[in-house]
Amino acid sequence: MKILSRLMLIACLVLPFAACKKAEGPVQTASAPMSAPKNDDINAWRTYLQDIVPRYMGAGANPPYVYLLPGESTPDFNDVYMRLAQKAKEDIGRGIVSGNLLAFASPASAKAADMVVEAFKDVPPGSMKGVKVLFIGKSEDNGRVKAAVAPAGVDYTFVEAK
Repeated sequence: MKILSRLMLIACLVLPFAACKKAEGPVQTASAPMSAPKNDDINAWRTYLQDIVPRYMGAGANPPYVYLLPGESTPDFNDVYMRLAQKAKEDIGRGIVSGNLLAFASPASAKAADMVVEAFKDVPPGSMKGVKVLFIGKSEDNGRVKAAVAPAGVDYTFVEAK
């Protein structure tokens, strides 16, 4: 009788683990990244960022901070630029936790670069180790963005919007 009850106990312990095995399906491959929009269509840029930004976040990351500046053809561009630049500066000034991602993008790459430079101007050196910064823009703006964020100790990535 003891043997039978022990076998039943073992079966009760093993059965849940045996039932949890997932069926193996076909291996999924990552799709190719989208190309950047060639115009100032803000909705096309949002769709583009929804594809690109998660590729640089890492597993288990918090939601990213995304700063999407519209194109300069937008009627209230200067106001939008000022508000977004102020928001970026305030967010960074409050502190960003290691592992988080800051993404900056715009069809107006030079203005987005200006925004990054201004936002990181007063950041203490080495205070943002482990924070990821993604700049999506033109290659001619990459150098000054990289120079502006480097002292903070961030992990910087550039994606050319082409």
